[in-house]
Amino acid sequence: MRRRGGLSFYKRRKTINAKVLQEIWSWISGIILAILLAFMLVYAFGMKTTVIGISMENTLYNGQSILVNRLSYLLTEPKQGDIVVFYPNGNRNTHYYVKRVVAVPGDSVLINQGKLYVNGRVTDYHYDKIADPGIAENELTLGEDEFFVLGDNCNNSEDSRSGNIGPVNKELIAGRAWFHYSSEYEGIGVLF
Repeated sequence: MRRRGGLSFYKRRKTINAKVLQEIWSWISGIILAILLAFMLVYAFGMKTTVIGISMENTLYNGQSILVNRLSYLLTEPKQGDIVVFYPNGNRNTHYYVKRVVAVPGDSVLINQGKLYVNGRVTDYHYDKIADPGIAENELTLGEDEFFVLGDNCNNSEDSRSGNIGPVNKELIAGRAWFHYSSEYEGIGVLF
């Protein structure tokens, strides 16, 4: 007498149905899409640099790490108030400089009696009295694709006032600083 439903040592051929194939394909395509999206995000936002020096205090501090949005300036122009990351004079053998844009192409810049004037008006940036006007001692007008940048701690900053840096050309700007983090200072935060 044979038992039904007992042990069977014969291999059964498994058939793959369409639903299983569709499920496998959806998982594979989802993983590929996630990898591509991650790659794009890392390329656009993944550049990390470190602030060197005290020129951006009290906004950013020496040794603080920042993330740089490299994509934003492919789509738009830097604006007044943006914190940008750039190579000084295009020297790619040095570290990035981190400064604030105070004037954009076509603006006139003058530093007189310790105050920053953009287009003939005193700016509302909260700088202490600027001790050294540098090249902005005489009014200068920015050319096409030139930006005038200053450190927030401008009396301890090498920036556009310096003859060896001057106005920064757009092609030298790596991107906009958009996020900072550090365990020593104020933790993490988004820069606007």
